[in-house]
Amino acid sequence: MKLLLTSGGITNPSIRDALVDLLGRPIAESTALCIPTAEYGHPMCTPDSAWRFIAGRSPSPMCDLGWKSVGVLELTALPSIGEERWIPWVREADVLLVDGGDATYLCHWMRQSGLADLLPSLPETVWVGVSAGSMVMTPRIGTDFVEWPSAPDDRTLGIVDFSIFPHLDVFPDNTMAEAERWAAGIGGPAYVMDDQTAIKVTGRTIEVVSEGQWKQLS
Repeated sequence: MKLLLTSGGITNPSIRDALVDLLGRPIAESTALCIPTAEYGHPMCTPDSAWRFIAGRSPSPMCDLGWKSVGVLELTALPSIGEERWIPWVREADVLLVDGGDATYLCHWMRQSGLADLLPSLPETVWVGVSAGSMVMTPRIGTDFVEWPSAPDDRTLGIVDFSIFPHLDVFPDNTMAEAERWAAGIGGPAYVMDDQTAIKVTGRTIEVVSEGQWKQLS
């Protein structure tokens, strides 16, 4: 897939331009499916916050960008309805908009639903993550970011080979010093980034798109 891994959504013109470049067409001509699943694994998320994401009223601009159409893909429902129904929905979408919450919970349901297995067959589909929706694509998120009690560990999908520390200076504990401590425990390449920053991944090419602050840690 083509990936746009954000901390806070499509928050500035540079990130929006990167999205349009990945889509290869205007947003107004593109169809989207939004995935709120990660919300339900995090204790700070609520039914209200899940609705705000879907309705385009969350602090993270995603569903309210002027898409041709937006649908909801709830991963916990997929195993009960059959692949013959939901796989065509995913294949027909230009972009998947993936909300934050708990990345280990999202990873679990991506695997349980079969979406994780489907991803390699979607080379033209764009994955746009916010926070945990981005972190799920990394190998590990670090124990600091695991909030789902049933998570076996901090491992996630490993589609990219770097980890992400999001929301730099947004929350009191998300400081550069804390990110450096976190990175020492990750044991691999990592990026720390604020909500004005995203990582654009196409094939083996990685590009940081930012109007804010970020740092590569290794």
